[in-house]
Amino acid sequence: MSEELQQKLRSQLWTVANTLRGNMSASDFMYFSLGFIFYKYLSEKIELYVNEELEADGTTFKEVWAGNNEELKETVKSLCVENLGYFVEPDFLFSTIIEAIGRKENILPQLERSLKRIEDSTIGQESEDDFGGLFSDIDLASPKLGKTTDDKNQLISDVLVALDGIDFGLEEASDIDILGDAYEYMISQFAAGAGKKAGEFYTPQEVSLILAEIVTTGKTRLKNVYDPTCGSGSLLLRTARNGKADSIYGQEKNPTTFNLARMNMLLHGVKYNDFDIQNGDTLEADAFGDTQFDAVVANPPFSADWSAASKFLSDDRFSKAGVLAPKSKADYAFILHMIHHLNDGGTMACVAPHGVLFRGSAEGKIRRYLIEKRNCIDAVIGLPANIFYGTSIPTCILVVKKCREEGDNILFIDASKDFEKVKTQNKLRPEHIDRIIDTYRNRREVEKYSHLASLQEIADNDYNLNIPRYVDTFEEEEPIDIQAVMKDIKTLEAKRADLDEQIEVYLKELGLVKE
Repeated sequence: MSEELQQKLRSQLWTVANTLRGNMSASDFMYFSLGFIFYKYLSEKIELYVNEELEADGTTFKEVWAGNNEELKETVKSLCVENLGYFVEPDFLFSTIIEAIGRKENILPQLERSLKRIEDSTIGQESEDDFGGLFSDIDLASPKLGKTTDDKNQLISDVLVALDGIDFGLEEASDIDILGDAYEYMISQFAAGAGKKAGEFYTPQEVSLILAEIVTTGKTRLKNVYDPTCGSGSLLLRTARNGKADSIYGQEKNPTTFNLARMNMLLHGVKYNDFDIQNGDTLEADAFGDTQFDAVVANPPFSADWSAASKFLSDDRFSKAGVLAPKSKADYAFILHMIHHLNDGGTMACVAPHGVLFRGSAEGKIRRYLIEKRNCIDAVIGLPANIFYGTSIPTCILVVKKCREEGDNILFIDASKDFEKVKTQNKLRPEHIDRIIDTYRNRREVEKYSHLASLQEIADNDYNLNIPRYVDTFEEEEPIDIQAVMKDIKTLEAKRADLDEQIEVYLKELGLVKE
């Protein structure tokens, strides 16, 4: 599928979502429209797969299910669950629902059963964790869809018919990423309209690319990649793609966003047994124990609350630092958690608010521990303000390695001034991203942009990592030419006197001023 067709698919999907949601908020309608896209994808994928398997027998999925060969039916079902992870009968396919719409039927009961059939088909199977509850956020009885059943049926029917007119291009195996990328584009568009909520599920692609490039530096292939606050999974997918990762791991606290992440994985062609996304609170109930990963990436919620319960003082993730992150600022709890899950040869890159660089008390003690005792902070990268949805604060990227080659210094990069303003957001352009990555990879010192600070220099600064202490970006202003300014003032005064005289003559001509 060409770039032109990719853009067409993006445009078509967004048009469907944007024009048919009516008065519903973008964040509310997101889960309906993305869920229906995913339902269509699963329906087309299974029908295409079964028809290919039955091609040699000269029959089709729907023909087999209309017949009485129960043994063949059971074989087809087993093949689907084993290879695709799920099964849905032809009576509950997307195309069957479209036929019912054509007959002016109320499709809501049948659609609800269809979505449940997909989930139920995985019960007791290896894929159950990846499919269970996937459609739980699609409430077809929601009053947001309309006041009456007819209103709801009409809206949902309109959305499904519009999606039916869009070719997902699944017959071309290489096109799966095209649909997956279009799905991510939808998520980004919804994020743009979701305000503060967007930060819960989406990391801007430009930032995802930087994190992915950093953690894959010097790696030809990753065994695995992990994100403890994975949101909709876009950052994980980007990193896995860059690092050719064999498997993907993540945890997400919000059940709705957790469903988005699993859909996103499957839509990108990641097999159900190649990813493990868990629903739960990363800090309070870590799903992955002592498992360590080649790459760890994250965009955790900034300065979030957490329990900071005393039990965590004996938790291996936090105990060695000697203190816990403050109850009202979990930033260092997330950072220590990620370091715990990083293997000795791996790289971690996470986004954090600037406060982690200089705040004192418990955070200051943890920061000193990481620098003085662990010597694991590899780089600090300052990003521009207002590049994340839902917050305008400036942020930074912390890069961590347990076994550093450049163990006697920390690289500081101030990229806060490199951006382009687009409407209400600041955007990183390819040249800005390339500059950050190139400077990091070559550990290059650039005047007013980057600096390699020795550990002694950092100790002399009392382990304060605030970037302006190490990168001087102050620009001296050009000296003012007083003579030129005075000359300009005289010229303006002369022009004003001439203009006043012209106005007076004009008013006299109109008889508004007496001679």
